[in-house]
Amino acid sequence: MGASADGAEIVKLSKEHAELKPVVDAVEALERARAEAPELEAMAKADDAEMAGLAREELAALSERLPVLERDVALLLAPKDKDENASAILEVRAGTGGDEAALFAGDLFRMYQRYAQLHGWRVEVDSASEGEMGGYKEIIASITGEGVFGRLKFESGVHRVQRVPDTEAQGRIHTSAATVAVLPEVEDVEIEINDADLRIDTYRSSGAGGQHVNKTDSAVRITHLPTGIVVTSSEKSQHQNRARAMKVLKARLYDQQREALDTARANARKSQVGSGDRSERIRTYNFPQGRVTDHRINLTLYNLPKVMEGEALDDVINPLIAEDQAERLASLEDA
Repeated sequence: MGASADGAEIVKLSKEHAELKPVVDAVEALERARAEAPELEAMAKADDAEMAGLAREELAALSERLPVLERDVALLLAPKDKDENASAILEVRAGTGGDEAALFAGDLFRMYQRYAQLHGWRVEVDSASEGEMGGYKEIIASITGEGVFGRLKFESGVHRVQRVPDTEAQGRIHTSAATVAVLPEVEDVEIEINDADLRIDTYRSSGAGGQHVNKTDSAVRITHLPTGIVVTSSEKSQHQNRARAMKVLKARLYDQQREALDTARANARKSQVGSGDRSERIRTYNFPQGRVTDHRINLTLYNLPKVMEGEALDDVINPLIAEDQAERLASLEDA
């Protein structure tokens, strides 16, 4: 890195160094541990009984540590998602359930927003369509930070909620749903978009009234003609809206490529963890019982309030990551 004066090159090398250093450290730790074994074995046969006893104790501890070190190295060398450390685009949409689904979509977004804050990530709303009773029909946000996509990618899918809505006079439990999509935020060099393939429209976004009414055509709608993908952004600045809409469009086009690869790979996978299937019901939030169930790994927790606050979302995410790691290790062994 010290040999380059180019800022972009330094950033690229820094990222590469950050990815390779854990591998090098793990390999060196394993080599040191393996080198200790012959020395300890020799000491265990020494005439000095006390020294021999200590060597045998250390040898026993080393024999327990070696498989852990070997697993760490194997895991670091196993094929992994190249977008693991990327920032992400989060899209939450109300599904079946009308107003209650929009309220639940709002609850999910706040959960992810709080989770991001706890991890020191930055959240910026790119576009939002509010529900009539609150919540969101759709909300799209950028979450920026180290390793965002790697931790949130398993959130993509259908999230189901079972609870008594505030609008329910009879106290009956309703079932509603919202869909979540987490897309890696791509670098400019990773995907090219031909200007001739775009239709860009500007329009007047709706405001809250008074001084907040948008009096200029600042909202932007971009249509990617070959795929039919439409993205919008409706903040106050037309320049910012265009930049944000292009960022989301790139993420969706890149995600299409990823999804095609994931579908091809899914046939060879035992689990649906990480498959990115947006139509799959992945999780149920049961409020009367305070229960959260992730259907992909048959995980059930009874800490729903803390999960919804983002505080205990890692209790769900960590087992999903562990399952994916185990699967990658198994695929490496099969190969």
